[in-house]
Amino acid sequence: MQLFKRVDQLQSFLNAERVNNRSVGFIPTMGALHAGHLSLVKRSLSENQITVASIFVNPTQFNETSDLDRYPRTPGKDLQKLAKVGCNVAFLPEVEDMYPPGHNTELKIDLSGLDARMEGAQRPGHFDGVAQVVKRFLDIVQPENLYMGQKDYQQQLIVKQMIRVLDLPYRVVTVQTAREEDGLAMSSRNVLLDTEARQKAAILYQTLQEAKKRLIKGELPKDIETWAMKAMTQPGFRPEYFSIVDGYSLQPLPDQEELAELVVACTAVWAGEVRLIDNLPLRGNM
Repeated sequence: MQLFKRVDQLQSFLNAERVNNRSVGFIPTMGALHAGHLSLVKRSLSENQITVASIFVNPTQFNETSDLDRYPRTPGKDLQKLAKVGCNVAFLPEVEDMYPPGHNTELKIDLSGLDARMEGAQRPGHFDGVAQVVKRFLDIVQPENLYMGQKDYQQQLIVKQMIRVLDLPYRVVTVQTAREEDGLAMSSRNVLLDTEARQKAAILYQTLQEAKKRLIKGELPKDIETWAMKAMTQPGFRPEYFSIVDGYSLQPLPDQEELAELVVACTAVWAGEVRLIDNLPLRGNM
């Protein structure tokens, strides 16, 4: 596996590979890699000649400095995991390489309201930072295919919208959420959970599954949302939202008669001091 820390070195390598028409797949990560990240790498390896995975804790998408400081960083273990699954290239840039002085990387684009609800409402400016860093990575790597996880459902929709608006020549491949044995969505933040919170954290997926059953039985989405918020309000757990939305526009669906082709339930919960997110399609397929 090749390791690069500088933009110019990575681009020189990729340009040499493109002379031979070798396709490139790209997985942007913030490190603390788990099986979910590695499933993206494996998918890319099966579809491209060169797979690039980045590790970069992006400061522009954190609302709180304390959250940025607490984000787990395990670069040594991450590189071992990438090498073990056969990743071709690891890219570990510094902040000054991603956001060089005098180089304006800010984006002002129409996200069609996708950034206004759920995560966007709870974390103002978060998706501006996500769009900024993904666009910067795409400019650097110029992959044929970009791989993202379903767990960050709203994020992958926003990246797809950014690519449409800017008419960029990249395909976004969304890969199904990887889960622990008890159903908890794999996340870099899971390692921050204390023992009690980790034992209870399966309630997120259990609630999502029950929401799907209730929707199939004909219960109104707004009533399911109310039930879910109460179900997840337990000692040590504080749900921020549980939203049943159109899977393409993220608009709310108050009535069964207004159900979209793709219906997704999205939720965010504070488990002690750790914020967890998850989602589940309730109707239709991604």
